[in-house]
Amino acid sequence: MVVTLLVICIILFVALQLEERFKIPTPLGLIGLSFITHYLFSGIPVITGDTEHFAALVLLLLPILLITDAFELSVADLKKHGLSLIYLAVVAVSLSVGLALLSADTLFGQYHLSFAAVILLFAMVLATDPVSVVSIFSNFELPHRLKILAEGESLFNDATALIVFVFVGLYALEGGEITVGYVTQISLIVILGSTILGVFMGYLGLLLMKTTSNRIAELLIVIMVGYGAFESAEFFYVFLNMFGAHSHLHLSGILACIFATITLHHVMSKAVAADDEKLRQEEAELKRESGKENTSVHVIGFLFDSIKATVEERDRHLRTKEDVQLLAIVANTILFIAMAEIINLDLLMKYSTEIIVMFLATTVIRALMMAKFAIITNKTTKMTNINFRWWGVLTFAGIKGGLSIVMLMMIPAEFEHLEMFTAVVVGVIMLSTFVYSAILLAIIGRNAEIFRQEKEKEAQETC
Repeated sequence: MVVTLLVICIILFVALQLEERFKIPTPLGLIGLSFITHYLFSGIPVITGDTEHFAALVLLLLPILLITDAFELSVADLKKHGLSLIYLAVVAVSLSVGLALLSADTLFGQYHLSFAAVILLFAMVLATDPVSVVSIFSNFELPHRLKILAEGESLFNDATALIVFVFVGLYALEGGEITVGYVTQISLIVILGSTILGVFMGYLGLLLMKTTSNRIAELLIVIMVGYGAFESAEFFYVFLNMFGAHSHLHLSGILACIFATITLHHVMSKAVAADDEKLRQEEAELKRESGKENTSVHVIGFLFDSIKATVEERDRHLRTKEDVQLLAIVANTILFIAMAEIINLDLLMKYSTEIIVMFLATTVIRALMMAKFAIITNKTTKMTNINFRWWGVLTFAGIKGGLSIVMLMMIPAEFEHLEMFTAVVVGVIMLSTFVYSAILLAIIGRNAEIFRQEKEKEAQETC
């Protein structure tokens, strides 16, 4: 256990150094170093050892990763770019699944995949990894609107892909009848239910925050709210059954966690803004008081104490966000080390053709969806206009992650194509991590100056 902890710290330290000195994104460095460590030291350390335990680990760590990414979104951004994010995270995913159904026979005709199997396979490889996107973007000056679109799409895309996977793919695989009415009804129930539950949990957390001024306690409340929302959504049927509903309905833990965190972050951000304004007023009052001939020592002392308390409260909120980011990067390190342990190179080589076909197919589909988005946005003022550079960034921001493995573990063990699905999903995750990251870095690096100018122009328009 001590060796495992030491290896995690070393890998994370080296990955951070690579990012600081050579601009190599932390996820890219982590996964590369994890594989090198795993094969050089004969599988030491061992965190999970198999895909089933890896999926359990992802579920354990997923909420903290979601909390961190949701802290990057604001209510103002959601209001301003909500229509664009709905297209990217909902419409684009749905259309991508439709294209997958049309092309499945051409891509995987030899397997004779059923309607349900195609949905399951493509839903798994459409889920993206917001952690990788945020890490890459942190190395560059990019327009805020572009960051919101890419990071927000990565975050909400996971929820959509999981809803499609569970409530359409698995439901059909188990013999359920898929109709337009069913899809519409279950989508509305899950999305609205998860959102309402998340907001409720967020406000519950805010009530708890009023009971403490301790920074560690505040951090624990943030974690409890995120994990509480996630678990409450996933086991929502338990609450229903307590009231005699006899239901098996569960909501989206991802969506609930995201909206619970956004609710917390929104109120905390307002508190920080209020503290900043209060500081300005108190400093102005202090200057006026100190400039008087008959200065009151008591008034000045009161103002000093008030300023100190305000600064402490503001700093506590800001440091809580930093603490969550630290937990997330440690969680991400653990995940990448565990991923290196479950890779079966022989299995990947056996299905190398299928992996490459799926990787290319999903890349083309995503490029088409982003091109369609660009065409739509250039015809309306209600959505953010997308130019060619932004199209390239959005296309290759679709890096895959651990959620795909979690979905893989939900497929029944007796499913005849499970081995092929496992190889394809893991292979696409690996290819997208390295290939997409490299292309994304190249696009942003080549256009760094233009992106910087766009950011400055955006800031001037905001003022």
